[in-house]
Amino acid sequence: MDPETITAAIATNVRAQRAHRGLTLDALAARSGVSRGMLVQVEQGRTNPSITTLVRIADALGVSVARLVEVSETPLVRVVPPGDIVTFRQGEGSARLLVGTDAPAILELWDWRLAPGEHHDGDAHPPGTREMLTVLQGELTLTVYGKSHVVQVDGAVVLTADRPHRYANQGEEELRFVMVVSEPRETPDQ
Repeated sequence: MDPETITAAIATNVRAQRAHRGLTLDALAARSGVSRGMLVQVEQGRTNPSITTLVRIADALGVSVARLVEVSETPLVRVVPPGDIVTFRQGEGSARLLVGTDAPAILELWDWRLAPGEHHDGDAHPPGTREMLTVLQGELTLTVYGKSHVVQVDGAVVLTADRPHRYANQGEEELRFVMVVSEPRETPDQ
């Protein structure tokens, strides 16, 4: 899917989710930590927001990132063809959001690749958020609260992701891991 289509979908979905909750741009900015100016650019489709920005907006709205990048409504069974998978570039690496859901729980399935020396800093998700991942290639150094954990090929890890965390490739070959993010279904409007 071309970036313009995804940017337009993000604009429409953020605007619709904000309106559905009766939030002003200022209120969403305060909840998300994303500036009002950036939110205006996102809602007008004038920028391609980073993963971190999308996660902050999604968390503030109580929806998944997948919901914000979704081009159409989710049917009962949804097969996502390779051409429709959303890819976020980061240096030489990438984060591909394979699929995600909103209800009854917010779930996202990601395929990450990080080149040697690259890392991604994840912001704290809402309380109760968990991440599960497995390493397919290379070696992951996962840091949570200043403590690093090494996960090797075919190894897996579960973490509480309601605190800042870092995924890093400190090895000499490409790192590839698959991750599931599970957030509790609780909207901030309650």
